[in-house]
Amino acid sequence: MKIVPDRYGKCMTDTHIEVFATGGTIAGMAGSATRRDYRPGQIGIDDLLAGMAALGLPAKLVGHQFANIGSEDIGPELWRKLHEAAAQRMGDSACQGIIITHGTDTAEETAFLFDQTLPTTKPVVLVGAMRPADAVGSDGMRNFANAVRVASDPEAAGRGVLLVMSDHIFAARDARKARTEGANAFRGFPRGPVGHVTPASLEWFGPPWRVDEPARFEFHENMPKVSILYAYAGMSAENVVQALEGGAKGLVLAGFGHGNASGGIRAALADAVAAGVPVVRASRVDEGLVDREPDDDAHGFIAARALGPPKARILLQLLLANGINDPVRAQQAFDRR
Repeated sequence: MKIVPDRYGKCMTDTHIEVFATGGTIAGMAGSATRRDYRPGQIGIDDLLAGMAALGLPAKLVGHQFANIGSEDIGPELWRKLHEAAAQRMGDSACQGIIITHGTDTAEETAFLFDQTLPTTKPVVLVGAMRPADAVGSDGMRNFANAVRVASDPEAAGRGVLLVMSDHIFAARDARKARTEGANAFRGFPRGPVGHVTPASLEWFGPPWRVDEPARFEFHENMPKVSILYAYAGMSAENVVQALEGGAKGLVLAGFGHGNASGGIRAALADAVAAGVPVVRASRVDEGLVDREPDDDAHGFIAARALGPPKARILLQLLLANGINDPVRAQQAFDRR
């Protein structure tokens, strides 16, 4: 493999990176540099990589077009295809890393699902953009160049799946979209960014924490239905009943503050647990831990800890799909990073 010096005199390996394209804003076009509205998924992976080739990135990029859609339309079928391909590349010695181009709306969910179901032996990096390719100040090209630098670095392995946006590197468990617009739309909780990257530099803020870890859970395309119940003032316990009648095998409460809800909702959720439906207490608040409290032991609830409702839902689905419904074992999965 060719050794290419970077601008700081260090050496980078001309690595083989597989790029899985799904569309999103990074492949979007507005037809005008100043229009507010745009259509995601308008640029194919071949054209995207042709533009990247002009940057002279020290990597061999091999593209695959899995979809060209907005991430609001991503779901189990596409997850299955991406996961199968990623798992295959994990065993391919010719591939040193994987990049997935993805819309930002559900990037944290895809990243977290794959973080839990892929080994940590090679870098897996999700990347997107907040502005379409033809907008003033488009961030897609820079974000992608940053993702290539991260995926090319052997030190990126052993950190789980990563998300690269706005010169920041986030661990999948921490990453969340916190703003509706602006290039700096993502942040991480509780750790914040785990590294800083530009097209010319890369700095990790600590050593890898999951070195050579196998997949934590087996991937299942058809996972049990888990519903999120969003708490609001005056919420009726009928919401719990309706979710269960709709076939929910697990429930996540997006509760007030510290995962709270009214007495009537708590009683209905306790009844659900008694009937064999696990319940996770998360929070509708953007940032903060939901720790265990005495009522959790009494009712059999699971505390989401640092996971927001969407990731809590995915983790509960994985637990149920893998035959884990004991609240003690489930809590251990929510506790670990």
